[in-house]
Amino acid sequence: MKFLVLLFVACLSLASSFIINDPLVHDWESFKTTHGKNYDGEEEEKLRFGIWKSNLKFVEQHNTEANQGKHTFWVAINKFADLTSAEFGKIYNGYRMDMHNNKPKVNGKVFEVDPNFTAPTAVDWRTQGYVTDIKDQGQCGSCWAFSTTGSLEGQHFKASGKLVSLSEQNLVDCSTAQGNQGCNGGLMDQAFTYIKVNNGIDTEDSYPYTAQDGSCSFSASNVGATDSGFVDVKSKDESALQQALLLLVQFQ
Repeated sequence: MKFLVLLFVACLSLASSFIINDPLVHDWESFKTTHGKNYDGEEEEKLRFGIWKSNLKFVEQHNTEANQGKHTFWVAINKFADLTSAEFGKIYNGYRMDMHNNKPKVNGKVFEVDPNFTAPTAVDWRTQGYVTDIKDQGQCGSCWAFSTTGSLEGQHFKASGKLVSLSEQNLVDCSTAQGNQGCNGGLMDQAFTYIKVNNGIDTEDSYPYTAQDGSCSFSASNVGATDSGFVDVKSKDESALQQALLLLVQFQ
């Protein structure tokens, strides 16, 4: 019993003074430990604790409604729970819409809907071998690079029968000539253009991800896939997007 009391006191001592009496203090400490969270002083932790509690409330309310049949999915706390939506977007969303008007001219096509196409009721590309394991972009605005590799990995599998994980870091470091800005954002079109003019993109194993800008280290001997162009889907054209995803349009 004495040991348990000492352990309890030790756990409380880890918490900042402003949350010791909060009923969620143990959950908060568990969250910090699980995800390796460290904050710069009590004020910073107070801010993060408040955001975490707000996100926790959302999770609990959403899941209660999901249990009532109001939603078709459930959610959970993850390592991003101490960030607001705005902060998450600023850190991780590197898609640069503002770059569309300034991007170099590229030879992409626009997907055209086939009015006679009938979509299946459901499809899961994971079970058919098109999708690599989950990746983590870290604190780098490189979502555009992950979108590019994810698309090309599936296309490469369809063409070759081999699922190869491709290097996002290769795109982050090397596609600046096409207009991309590494961790400061970019566009998939420009990434596909780089792969085309570069005659390929390296594999993930040969050019691992670091979540920060670096010098270009592309090696032609480590190419994992190539492309010959790309196909865009018009903004807000949901029928075209659905059909393009289902057809897995070849880059031609």
